[in-house]
This record gives sequence, C-alpha cells and structure tokens, in this order.
Amino acid sequence: MAVQSISLQTSRDVVMARQAVARALKSRGASAIRTTRFATAVSEIARNAIVHGGGGEITIGFDLASAYLMVECRDKGRGIADIPQAMVDGFTTAGGLGRGLGGAKRLADRFEIITEAGKGTRVRMGVKV
Repeated sequence: MAVQSISLQTSRDVVMARQAVARALKSRGASAIRTTRFATAVSEIARNAIVHGGGGEITIGFDLASAYLMVECRDKGRGIADIPQAMVDGFTTAGGLGRGLGGAKRLADRFEIITEAGKGTRVRMGVKV
C-alpha cells in the first residue's frame, strides 16, 4: 500500500524522502532512534539513485500484513556491476566514503538489491514498526 512516491532528481528530493519516511514511522509510534536510523538508510539509497543512477523514484508504503514500513527506490542507471563488491565498506565509484549501500543494509531490517546492466537498480528495504 503506497503512502507516497517521490521523484528523485536533486538533493532537495532526498530531504523530502527522508522526511516522508520519518513522518510515516512516527505516525506508527516508532522510536526516535529507529526513525532516525531508517531515515538515514533512505537518504543514502535516494542519494545513490541520483548520483549513480541519474535520478529515480522512491515509493514509501506500509505492508500491513507484516507490519513493516517498506521503501522501494528505482533508477534507470547503468546498474551495479558487482553487488557484493559494492556492499563492502570503503568501495566507491564516485569518490565518496563508500559506506552507502552497506550502511543502509545495516540500518534496515529487510534489504534487497535487484540490478540489471544498462537498465537500472531497484533497492527494497523495510523496517518493522
């Protein structure tokens, strides 16, 4: 059940995604620390969609059956050539710290990457509420 979809083109959109996730978690009574951790994960993934995927879209929704807030971030970039390598802290293709994907995975209760060369990447992640 989608709560909100946000187009990801600029850093302002990353802030909007982070704030939308924080509002959704707070509305379900999530703790401040849980909210901050997952919102940080969403920021990392949204930023990656812009930097590496040329932009994209993020959808936020509740899975009522499992009581998870789920986020799906999609881009139409070149894809991730080597997911295990991309998950290693310190690995970067854009000159950053190389902690985005691995960090996001650690901050989420569920995490999945689906990527296809030349067609883009989809990251699904969730947090129990």
